[in-house]
Amino acid sequence: MKKLLQIVKPILAIGIVAILIATGYFTRDNWLPLLEQNKTARSDNVSTASTKASDKKNAASEQIILSDQAIANLGLQVKSIQPETYWKTLQVPGMVVDRPGRSDRGIVSPVDGVVDKMNYFPGDTVHPGDVLYTIRILSESLQQTQSKLFKDTQDIKLAEAKKKRLESSGGAVPGARIIEVASEITRLKVAIKGYRQELLSRSFTQNQLNEVAAGNFVKELNILVPSQASESKPLGTSVVLQATGEEVKLDSPPSFEVQECKIDLGQQVRTGQMLCLLANHQLLAIEGRAFRDETQLLEQSVKAGWPVEVDFQENAIADWPPVNQTFWIQYLANVIDPINRTFAFRMALENQSRVVKQDGMTQILWRFRPGHKVRILIRVEKLENVFVLPTDAVARDGAEAFVFTQNVNTFQRKAVRVLERDRRYTVIANDGSLMPGSFVVQSSAEQLNRMLKSSSGDDLPEGYHIHADGSLHKNEDEGN
Repeated sequence: MKKLLQIVKPILAIGIVAILIATGYFTRDNWLPLLEQNKTARSDNVSTASTKASDKKNAASEQIILSDQAIANLGLQVKSIQPETYWKTLQVPGMVVDRPGRSDRGIVSPVDGVVDKMNYFPGDTVHPGDVLYTIRILSESLQQTQSKLFKDTQDIKLAEAKKKRLESSGGAVPGARIIEVASEITRLKVAIKGYRQELLSRSFTQNQLNEVAAGNFVKELNILVPSQASESKPLGTSVVLQATGEEVKLDSPPSFEVQECKIDLGQQVRTGQMLCLLANHQLLAIEGRAFRDETQLLEQSVKAGWPVEVDFQENAIADWPPVNQTFWIQYLANVIDPINRTFAFRMALENQSRVVKQDGMTQILWRFRPGHKVRILIRVEKLENVFVLPTDAVARDGAEAFVFTQNVNTFQRKAVRVLERDRRYTVIANDGSLMPGSFVVQSSAEQLNRMLKSSSGDDLPEGYHIHADGSLHKNEDEGN
C-alpha cells in the first residue's frame, strides 16, 4: 500500500499541474488583459515621472532670474502685446528735394548798374518788402525813358492849358484847332502810359514814377524781397529759440532765407543777371527711386489709394513734433534713367521750422533739408492677427527666434515664428507660442539670450530667494 501511494502521489501532482495549466490556457482571454493593464500602468507612472522631471528641467533651462538692479542696468522695457494688423512693405531709397517754383526763387537785376549796397548775406532771414540790394542805375535807355516821361508830363499840362484857352474864345477859333489840340493830349497820355509801364517793369514804384514826372529822376533802385506765392502759406505756429534758451511762439515763420549771393559789392550787373537765390523750404518733396521690376507694386499702391510711410531716420533727441502728414504718391515718372535703371516718384512734404534769435539776428532752422536721405515704405501685403514687436525684442539663434516674457524678476524664453522683419519691427505669428496680453520684453533680447545660454537656468543672486510668483526677495537673515 505504501508503495502504491508513493506511485500515485507524483501522478496526482502532475495531473493537478496539467489541469491548472489547461485551465489557465483556456481562460487566458479573461486574466491576460488585466496583466497587460497593470504592466502599462507601471510603465506610464515611470514615464510620467520622467516627463515631469524633464519638463521641469527644460523649464528651468529656458528662464533667467534678474535682480531689480540688473533690470535697471539693462534698461528693459516690458509691454503687453495684442494681435494687430501689419503691412508688409517694399523699402526703396529716397531723398528730400526742392519743389520747382515753390522752394527756391532767384532774384535778378531789372536794370544795368552797379551794386552800391548789400544788406543781406547767405544765411540771413528776409521778409517780403525788405531791401536786398541798392543798384546805381547806369542804363542810358532808362535815363532817356525818365526824361521822356518828365517832358511829356509837362507837355500835356501845356496842351491842356492851350485847349482850355481855345475853348474859352467863344467860337473865334476854328473847331479844327481844338480837335488838333485834343488829339495831341491823347497822344501824350498814351506815351506817358507807355513810359510809366516800362519803368514799372524795371521795379520802379508808383511814388518813384510820380517823382520822375515831377522832375526828380531816380538814380538808385532798391531790389526788394518779393511777396510769397499763395502756395507757400505758413504751416502754423513755429518755435522761436532765444539765445537764453527761452522759447517764444510766432504766428508764422519768416518768409525767405538768403541761400546764395551771385554778385559782390561794387560789381557791375546787367539787366536780367542773377543777384541772389532765396530759399523757402516750407514746401518740399520726397523723391524715391525704384527699379523697373517694382513698377507694378507702385502702380498697385497708387491704384488702391494706399498711403506711403516715410522713415526719416531721425535721432530721437532732436525733439521735433510728430509729422502729422499722410504721404501719397502724386507722380510716377514715365522715363527710366538709362544709367542706374530706376525711375522716380514723388510725394509732397510740408516742412517744419524753428527760428533762432541771437544778438538781434534771426535764422531759420528747417527740420528737413534738400539732400536729406530717407527710406520709403511702399505697402505690398496686409498681415492680420499678428504680433508686432521692435526688432530688438527678438533674438536670433541660427534658425530659431526667441522672445522673453516677464514675470516680475523671472524672464522666460519663448520660441516664436518670424513672419517679417525689417530695420524697425519684427512680425511674430499668432500661433499659440505667445498669448495675447503677454508681457514681452521690448529690447535687449540678444543680450538676455546670451545670458541665458551662459547660465544654468536657475541661478539666483547671492543672498536672494525666488517666490512662486516669480519675484526675487532678499533672505531674511541677510536683511537683518
